[in-house]
Amino acid sequence: MTIYIGNLSYQATEEDLKTVFEDYGTVKRVVLPTDRETGRLRGFAFVEMSDDASEDNAITNLDGAEWMGRSLKVNKARPREEGGGNREDFRKPSY
Repeated sequence: MTIYIGNLSYQATEEDLKTVFEDYGTVKRVVLPTDRETGRLRGFAFVEMSDDASEDNAITNLDGAEWMGRSLKVNKARPREEGGGNREDFRKPSY
């Protein structure tokens, strides 16, 4: 299981998140997605912990918590949905 963290400060780093989530168990991985064009953080992250109990505890304690001036949205990540289209679908036809 992976945890989704929304409404994240754009100044947050992987190390910052790891430090916060380690209070609830062993952190296996932190992912901070960036915008492909600008390289800027997108305001959310994913954290994977070593076991479900640690993840549940982190979600319970951090959802709604204020951190770095923002009220965090923390919950179980949903699987990526298929069929979202791709950029090819939206290109203008060349005549």
